[in-house]
Order: sequence, then C-alpha cells, then structure tokens
Amino acid sequence: MGNVIVLVNATSDVVDAASAELLTTGAGLGSVVAVVPGGGSDALVADIAQYGAAEVHVVSCPQLSDSLVVAKAALLVERAAETHASIVLVASGLEGNEVAALVAAKLGAGLVTDAVAVRADDGELVVDKVVWAGKYTVTAKVVAPVAVLSMKANSCVAVVAPSQPEVRQAHFDFAAPAPTARVTSIEPAATSSRPKLVEANVVVSGGRGTDGDFAPVEALADALGGAVGASRAAVDAGFAPQPLQVGQTGKTVSPDLYVALGISGAIQHIAGMRTARQILAINSDPEAPIHRLADLSVVGDLKVIVPAVVARLG
Repeated sequence: MGNVIVLVNATSDVVDAASAELLTTGAGLGSVVAVVPGGGSDALVADIAQYGAAEVHVVSCPQLSDSLVVAKAALLVERAAETHASIVLVASGLEGNEVAALVAAKLGAGLVTDAVAVRADDGELVVDKVVWAGKYTVTAKVVAPVAVLSMKANSCVAVVAPSQPEVRQAHFDFAAPAPTARVTSIEPAATSSRPKLVEANVVVSGGRGTDGDFAPVEALADALGGAVGASRAAVDAGFAPQPLQVGQTGKTVSPDLYVALGISGAIQHIAGMRTARQILAINSDPEAPIHRLADLSVVGDLKVIVPAVVARLG
C-alpha cells in the first residue's frame, strides 16, 4: 500500500514499546519510513532497524522544544508529502491523537484514533477500534487516499525483523501561521524502574477504597513487574498523581492483566481499561460494578488480601 510513515518515540536511544509495535504494524502494510523528530543517535537508528524500517528520517527542528504539538504535526505533514505516504501511524494518547488529527486535517486524510488493529483487504485499509467504553468493536474502511491512524499500545506484538534502512538527515523549520501556545519550561517526569503505564503488560490500579494508602498497590505492581495506575476518584482525593489516572479523562491501557484494587468501576474508569485481556478486582463492596466486568472477583479487604498475595508471590 505504498509508504507508511511511523512517528518514533524513544528513551535513551531505545525505541519505546509503542513505537516498536507501530513499526511492526507498518511493515505489514507497506514500506516503513520511520520519522525521528528532533534528531537521533546512531544507536537509536540501529534499534529502529531491528523492526524492519526501509528508511529512517532523522529530522531536526529548532521549534519542536517550544511547541506543544503543532510543530510535530507540521513536520509529519512535510514528511508524508515528501515520501508520498499513504498511511501515517502514531501512538495513541492525548498528544498522539491531537497530532494525528492535525496531520489528517492538513492532508485531507481519513482519520481513525485509538485503533486496535489494521489490515489491508483487497487494496482497502480496514481498521478496528473499540467504542462506548469498550463495549463494542467498530470495523471501518478508510476510503480517502491517505489514512492517519493512532494505534493503542499493546495492540500487537512487536516483531524483530532486522533491516538495513536508508538513513536520511533532514531539517524542518516550523513557522506558526497564527499565535500558538508555547512551552516555556519542562519538568522531567520522575524516573521509575516500573514500565510505562500505557505499555505495561500488567497494571495494578488503586481507587478510593485504598483510603489513601497506595503501598499495597505499589507492592503488588512490583511483585508482578507491572505499572501503577489510579482511578479518577483516587487522583481527585490526592491519593495518586494525575499522570497515573486510568479512564476516559486519563490514560487508556490494554494490558494482559489489569488488577483493580478498591475501585468501584465507574463507567469513565472502565472506558480506560476495558480492553485488558484479563481483569482481577478486589473490592469489599459485593455490589460494586467492577465485579460484573472482572474475569476474577474477590470480595474482601484489600489491605488483608494484597499483602498475603505479595508474600505468596515473593
């Protein structure tokens, strides 16, 4: 289906899990052109080459650090036009979805956000996405000449397929057509040995039922090698920081295992985790809605149950 642009994100010269999945998805659709905005090292290019990219475009842009999303979107539009790409792939999320929308609007492309699967069928691009808090899966065909998709993390398994991509160094100057928001300072996120929330295979989240004590949540997450999440109620109560919020107004996750501790199961929270492959819930309220969704439910005191589970795992 022609060239496929993949927006690559990386940490410490290593492609992040979501980008590795995008590269694998793109390789199944066409010739992958990996775009690295802001520059990238030889080590990063070598890591990208492990996932089958045909080309790697390392694009410097002085305005990226001052821009929220518009400069990155404009850079992708320029690369898509330069390579005559028929598909543009970005990682789903608050930023990714906004970038995808801006790119699609500028290219006059078909847009699907939060996609969970994509495939070519008789020359047409077919995309699956979940809607209505994960209750339904919608299958759509993109009929426009260009498709822009944001893909949810954990939608596929990244496959190592070493290649020898052509590496291009490029420069892009962004001139905003109108006054836009400008980044004046950046505070790096606190480092953690835990996996990223949206990429983790296991997520352990705490809710109001923790009564503000997230030690059991963190202990179980560490025992399972997972990430820590939180419900909106827990975040609003100050039990956990906002970047850990899972739900309609937070992050959407699709882990192999989602553990809900003291979470009632409000619809806005379920919207962010319903696509988990297995759900375990521990809640003292037998009428909590989360029990109806969970594959395994335990009615009881999480402060008693979780330490016992952690001890058994240890």
